[in-house]
Amino acid sequence: MKYLFFLSIIACSATPAWADEGCDPAKDDTCIVVADRIRENLITVTATGSDVRLDWAGQSISVIDQGEIEAIQGPDLTRVLTNLPGVTFARNGGLGSTTSLFVRGANSEQLVVLVDGVRMADSAAPSGGFDFGNLEAGGIAKLELLRGSNSVPWGSDAIGGVLAVTTRAYDGIEAAAEYGAHDTLSLSGGAGIDRSGYALSLNGGYTRSDGISAAAAGTEPDPYRQWRIGGKARVNLSDSLSLNASARHSDGRVAFDSYLFVDDGEYQTAKIDSGRAGFEYRGDVLTLTGGVALSNTARAYFDPAFDTAPSFETQGRDVHADIKGTLRPAEGLTLDFGGDGDWSRFSTTFDPRQTARLLSAHALVTWQGRGLLLSAGLRHDDHDRFGGKWTLGANGAVELGDSWRVRASYGEGFKAPTLYQLYGYGGNALLHPETSRSFELGIERGDRNGYGLHAAATLFRRDATDLIDYRFPTGYLNIARTRAQGFEAELGARLSDTLSARAAYTYLEAIDRDTGRDLARRPRHALSASLDWTTPLAGLVLGGDLRLVGDSFDDAFNSVPLDGYALATVRARLPLGEHFELYGRVENLTDARYETAAGYGTYGRSAYAGVRVRW
Repeated sequence: MKYLFFLSIIACSATPAWADEGCDPAKDDTCIVVADRIRENLITVTATGSDVRLDWAGQSISVIDQGEIEAIQGPDLTRVLTNLPGVTFARNGGLGSTTSLFVRGANSEQLVVLVDGVRMADSAAPSGGFDFGNLEAGGIAKLELLRGSNSVPWGSDAIGGVLAVTTRAYDGIEAAAEYGAHDTLSLSGGAGIDRSGYALSLNGGYTRSDGISAAAAGTEPDPYRQWRIGGKARVNLSDSLSLNASARHSDGRVAFDSYLFVDDGEYQTAKIDSGRAGFEYRGDVLTLTGGVALSNTARAYFDPAFDTAPSFETQGRDVHADIKGTLRPAEGLTLDFGGDGDWSRFSTTFDPRQTARLLSAHALVTWQGRGLLLSAGLRHDDHDRFGGKWTLGANGAVELGDSWRVRASYGEGFKAPTLYQLYGYGGNALLHPETSRSFELGIERGDRNGYGLHAAATLFRRDATDLIDYRFPTGYLNIARTRAQGFEAELGARLSDTLSARAAYTYLEAIDRDTGRDLARRPRHALSASLDWTTPLAGLVLGGDLRLVGDSFDDAFNSVPLDGYALATVRARLPLGEHFELYGRVENLTDARYETAAGYGTYGRSAYAGVRVRW
């Protein structure tokens, strides 16, 4: 109840007249810049796979822009994502350690993660998910999160939702350097050119840290380092046709403590390569996009106490080809369609190479009239192991006036068995897909990146069946059932020309339907709040963030409790002329002791400072 009380205080304090409603782009150059940013962030791909306006979608979708990412500061992307409703995480130690993201209580592996259109699941991981410890905030321009099952446009894994990450396309030169607690150094930057007929940009980054002990009771810090490099290119062949390509490589190393939480110098490395080449055609009636993408993840685990060679290695590769289109045959009528092919393979030190193929086709029909939107879709997937799978989805929205709208959606999701679950230790070649059905009903005003008041409240429920679990000594089986239900509330506004505030609260009941116990590491309460004030002093911006997380359990038997916690961050930014900016922050201001995974260490009070240069 204390979280609801805190949220109500924020709501009551956010009721003055909204300054942005009086912003006139025709009279104010600042408004022109902000208006361009808002228009860009009103477009999302997570709803249908093609560009769609946020207010044309009947689903829960949030967008975080580059400005918000930079304001929050630092390489830790989870600090950005937990500003959104429905999002919690667990990490096995410090920065770079294995990090799981839970959206509305779904398993981390039940979230589709795309970076510049490339699906980033690790085909060699037992559950096939993406480790967010390998993705830093530097160089990211936009985050789009859809909450709820949405496999019609996205296929396998879209049980909990879809997260689309877009990296920066530079026009000029930019660099940032940050240093702080635990001898942590983070560098990032990029350069590029963006013209009407072509664009080319390169970006890169490097982070290293002495780290903290992965074991909460440990005394020896576990260091981390990662470097990355990437690039994007676009060439316009005509006013309607363009070619595009992107590539990204990251190389990370993080030390960890053994399963007995012993400081013994073990570490793992992760080398991740991804890229995509494709085309885009935009006509008056038809829009087409297509391409071929590659994602490759190589991991190695080392125990220097025994040998300098890896003790265990994994290799996962995924090749994905797709074509998507939007046809507008009549006013108010839209047909989104597409086809996908996915070819994956994996191998480990102890498992020979195995492969799988997944082909699919989908279509969604959307009708939009005066104040009403209705959309429905169908998908069929054919897997060379378990056969065919049909998926349905539908959503709608009704405008109520004054920027308010009611939205509702029904979505189905599925997750194909991973190659490890089929052929690895305890593998079962007779497995079939995990499935889900999700429902939601919400009301919303405005957009979290727009002018004026943004307010939203959403009720949701997701039932998942045939979940794959490992049972000793049999191996992997389709035996688990879960339910996640609750509600989300968001409130945000620019209270004046210099003051803005946001808050997001989630109440979640995520349970095992066979035992009635809570799912591990799914707190029932989570609240994030932030406040930013541009002072009269030389453009100095002061900000603060508060994260409140309720109690949960660390195991399926609900015998290992995880206490709730409160984390506060204060931050500042000071522009020095047109090209330079100083910034800094103090995380965990009260030096709270907490855990997101039992037995694993977390950061105490930590201070960081940096400089950003734009030219």
